[in-house]
Amino acid sequence: MLERREKILEMIRTRDRVNVRDLADCFMCSEVTIRTDLREMEKEGLLERTHGGAVRKKNVFPNYRPGNIYRNADVKEKIAACAFRLIRARETIILDDSTACFYLALEIRRHPEKPLAVVTNSLLAGSELAGLPHVDIYVVGGTIGGHVPATFGKSAADDIRRFTVDRAFIGVHGISFEAGITAVADPQMQMKQAILETTEDITVLADSNRFGGGYFSVVCPISRISRIVTDSGVSGDCVQKAAAGNIPLIIA
Repeated sequence: MLERREKILEMIRTRDRVNVRDLADCFMCSEVTIRTDLREMEKEGLLERTHGGAVRKKNVFPNYRPGNIYRNADVKEKIAACAFRLIRARETIILDDSTACFYLALEIRRHPEKPLAVVTNSLLAGSELAGLPHVDIYVVGGTIGGHVPATFGKSAADDIRRFTVDRAFIGVHGISFEAGITAVADPQMQMKQAILETTEDITVLADSNRFGGGYFSVVCPISRISRIVTDSGVSGDCVQKAAAGNIPLIIA
């Protein structure tokens, strides 16, 4: 299913418009299946449905990598929905450039009853939240890079440090109860460390496969994190280590 939706997105990016009947023939499935795909993709803000098909969504950042967005999508949706319940109306929050925070941005988009102010370095999350009447959005400036397009560098880190927010949400490359929270590379590490200076309330959004792994760019000790939101695939050993370290572990 996810592979089919990735291919549909690629087709929309190159053609700007797709037809339900043509997609059903291409993927050798029913038109009902294709309509379900398009409906779910519209909910995620990835396209706009039309009579008989769909068109490219105008405000989606054009150079994002759909493969990164769709990886473990079902898990990320559950984690995002769980994380969204932590947020109170009229709070100011930070979302980093992680794919997990992109899904949280989609969740925020779907809930106009909860007005928020959002600061982010993610161009993709910023694009999804731009223009919504219930969201005041600020995208920090800097050099653009990353698999999910985002701003990095000294100017981006300095920009984000100017804020004081109620809570922040970050994704991670890995979680080690010994080494700490890790990032995939130095630019991501520096942005996350800047985010740590904006609030005491830091929530890590992490698929269960993020526990363990390499420790090249350590963001902070595990004790600096307020809580971790993960999925039901987390091991019993990790649950015990989180409890021993007094780190709340929320399973979506």
